[in-house]
This record gives sequence, C-alpha cells and structure tokens, in this order.
Amino acid sequence: MSSDVRPTPSTSNAAPDIAPNPVPDVAEPSERPLDLVGGPFAVIESDPGVFTSLIRRLGIQHLELVELYDIEPWAVDHLNPHGLIFCFMWRKDTHRPADFDDPAAERVWFANQLSDDACATHAILNVLLNCPDIDVGEELRVFRKETEEMSPVMKGLAITNSPILREAHNSLARPADIRAALNSLCISTLEAEKAKLKKAAQKQSAGRGAKPPPAKRAKTAASTKPVKGKAKENGKAKSEEDEEEKEEEEETYHFIGYVPAHGKVWELDGLKSGPLEVGELASTPSAPSTSAVGPSTAGSSSLPSSSLSHPTPGPRMSWMDIARPALRMKMDKYGGSGNDGSNIRFCLLAIVDDLFEKASDEVEFWRRDLLGLERRLGEGEDGWREKVCLLSAFCCLLSGTVRFWKVDPALLASAQTILFPNNTNSNVEAPVKRKTYAQDFASRRMQRDIEIMDMPQRNLPGAWEESVRQALRANVALEDELVKARRVKTEHIKRTWDYEPFFKEFITRLHHEGLLNPLLDRDANGRKKRGAVGKK
Repeated sequence: MSSDVRPTPSTSNAAPDIAPNPVPDVAEPSERPLDLVGGPFAVIESDPGVFTSLIRRLGIQHLELVELYDIEPWAVDHLNPHGLIFCFMWRKDTHRPADFDDPAAERVWFANQLSDDACATHAILNVLLNCPDIDVGEELRVFRKETEEMSPVMKGLAITNSPILREAHNSLARPADIRAALNSLCISTLEAEKAKLKKAAQKQSAGRGAKPPPAKRAKTAASTKPVKGKAKENGKAKSEEDEEEKEEEEETYHFIGYVPAHGKVWELDGLKSGPLEVGELASTPSAPSTSAVGPSTAGSSSLPSSSLSHPTPGPRMSWMDIARPALRMKMDKYGGSGNDGSNIRFCLLAIVDDLFEKASDEVEFWRRDLLGLERRLGEGEDGWREKVCLLSAFCCLLSGTVRFWKVDPALLASAQTILFPNNTNSNVEAPVKRKTYAQDFASRRMQRDIEIMDMPQRNLPGAWEESVRQALRANVALEDELVKARRVKTEHIKRTWDYEPFFKEFITRLHHEGLLNPLLDRDANGRKKRGAVGKK
C-alpha cells in the first residue's frame, strides 16, 4: 500500500531465488481465449511492493515503485522518477469537460476507468504507456498499438476486458476481496435487472392508458397546491442530499497519475473526461552529465550512485518542479498535509529505476575496479599483500618522517570478500563476473580501465582503498534491497493466502464438538441465555 527474495551477495553470484524481474506465467496471446464479457477487479493495497509486483506481472522490467514521504527536491530529484501515482480518499468532484478540451492531449495515451477498483491498473498504464524510454514488454506494446486510436472510453473498455491485465491485478488481491468483488458484481447486475423490469412495467402500464388508483389520484390532485408541491420538492432534495452524504461517508480510495509527455506534464485521472495539463516543460532543459566518473587518481573522489547505473535525460530532471505545486494543492485539498499532519489520508508513489539493479551494478563496477588496480599493484611490487602489514607498522613508527608505499591492511580481508564471495582464497578460483543491467555499463567500465592503466604507481594504493570503501558501501545497499525483497515476498504470501477455509472448518468442528454455543453464551438449542452478558 511482493517481489522476490534473492540470495545474499556475500554467498552467491547466481541469479536470485526470487528474481527482481520475474517473467509472468501467462499464455501466449494466440493461445488466450477472447473475453468479451470481462470480470471484476478486486481492491489492492496502495503499497509500493504490491505495485512493483503488478508492473512485473504485466511484463515491465527494470522498474519499481517507492513511496515518497516528501516532495521537496532533496527527497525526490535523486530518484529521477519516470512518473508519480497519487493515492487519496476520493470525494465527488465536479469538473467541466471544457477544462480537458486540449488539442495537445490527443497525443497522450489516456483511458477512462469503467470498472470499480481498477484504478491502480489504470493509473500505472496511463503513466507508463506515455513513457517512450521505458520497455513495457511485448504484451503491453501490442496493447498500446491496438488501442492508440481509440477514444478514452474504448481504451477503458479494452482494459476491463483484458484477461492479462485483470489476472495480473487480481493476483495481488486478498481472496476475500476477490469474493467481495464478485458479490458486488452480482448485486449490481440484479439491481440493474430489477430496475429494467420496473421501467418496462411502468412503460407498459402507461401505454395501456391505465388510470391511477383513487389514492394516487387524490394525492395527485392535492399536489397541485403550492405548499404541498414545495414539501414534495424539499423531500426529494433531502433524499438526494442524504444519498450524497452516504456516498461521502464511504471511504473509497482512488489513484491518479502524473507523467511528463509531449513537452508537458499531465495529470491522468481515469474518472475525468481526459488528461489535465499541469504545466509545460522547458524547451531546452539542461541535461545532466552522463560521463563515466570514477575515483580520481588520488583516490579521493567516488562514482555517484545515480550516474552509475541508469543515466537519465534532462527533461525528467525538471518536470518535478512543474508537478510539485499541483501535488501540494492535492495534498491540501484531500487533507493530512500542512498543519493537519496527524491524519494523512493519501500516499505518493514514484516509478523509478530498479534499485536492486542499480546497487548490483555499483557493486560490480567497484569489484572490477579492484581487479584492475590489483593487477597494477602486482606489476609494481611482487607480493604486495604480504608486505602491507609490515610496511604499515613501520610507517606508524616513522609517521611524518618517511613516506612508504602502503595500503590499509584492514581493507585486505574486505577486498577478498568482495572479489571472492564464495571463497576467500584468491589462488583457488578467478573472480566470477556478476550480471550487469545498465546498457552503458561496459562503456563506462572501459573508460575507467583506461584511467587505471594511465594512473601513476604512487596513486594506486589510495585508489585501491577508495575502491574497497565504495564497494563495501554498495554491498550494504545491495543487502538492504535483498532484505526488502524478502519482507515484501513474505507480506505477499500472507496477503494472498486464503484463511477462510481454515476458519470455516474450525467453527464447524467447534459446533460438532458442542463447544461453540458455550463460547457464545448460548444454550444447547442455540438460543441466548437469559441474563447472559456477551463476552468481549
């Protein structure tokens, strides 16, 4: 409001047991039956782990959703979000269709929400299908191409009738919520059928020219008086107000999206008639540098995490400045922000590059950095590892008087763990390369290798120490991602497990053993005992 567990990086270089981007088990498009009726969408939680699992089940790789606790630049800009999903408690909101009559919005992929509780899937699709730099997978590519010329209503109908989208959505819902969605669909269908039959009966009765009964006729005649007519109108208005108040009392959460597309920032609400322009992007945004920056020859600088894995284009660096005022207005409107921070009724999710992949790439970058530096160190001094401790001790005695070529001996063990996670003996096996995810990883690694080859011999120890420290820092971030994946996986199992059969069988056994009635303060016949007070 479930992704997968991976082995710890210190024990295995193999693929995670629970992959960060699992391929959904779905049939080929040609093997899927056509679904012209559709089905209900169940309620799902507005949890980043749930939404991450949803996009992966839809076939979208290399992305995840994280929850934002602030919208200030220091909390958001380093994530370089592709889009935002805002969850809030929905209230009836009037809007004019003219507010959404924008010719530029015709190029935006936008679908109306036609199915209850499908707003999460609608928000994700409305955002991601407007991001040209994101690979949405084969299924969604075909879906986008087939629906791009449709109206928003027909796009919404296509989502509702898509088995792939519905099954992926409902796979993350609680079994009780799925049953509730089916029950709600049955009730709505029955009520619609009753209303249809009632309307047909009234139309048939009017066609026959049947006269109203005397009581009705007297009431109609009396209603011609102004006072009575006013009372009737007031009663009708009061009834409508009561219905509106009842609707407002029901807590219903809704999801909307924010995304930069076609030179503008858009608010995409499936319950509105079209995309709403938030603001216009700068025509020539300042693009951040994407050059490969590694440790300096003196070993004093480090490679920033954001530039290490997935460099992002300039427009995404500035669109948040346009969306931020609109987000503040939404937060103020739907409560819980500003002074009223004790009852927050909304949450904000950001679609970002996969943090596990970024951390894994960073660990591998610095691991290869260590390999290159140790090759250079071996060229200048044979057996340099064995001499480190003696040289360091001697330098402590002569500190400030004699300079020795040395490295920190405490980092040697850490370096061995990073280079050989399965075996600390470097003579047994060569380091195994990890899988990399960033498309520009090889080019940045080649540039860094050239810098190491040209590095003076006296600067190698400092660069080696800095690489070890950066690798350890990246390894901690990777471990955190693995812990998060395990937690999300555990929550997913508990959420989607059906506990109802157990409780049903448990109550049945209590009844058969004659233990249920005493627990409920009832007699053998199931009637409430006189003077019995219900247990709390």
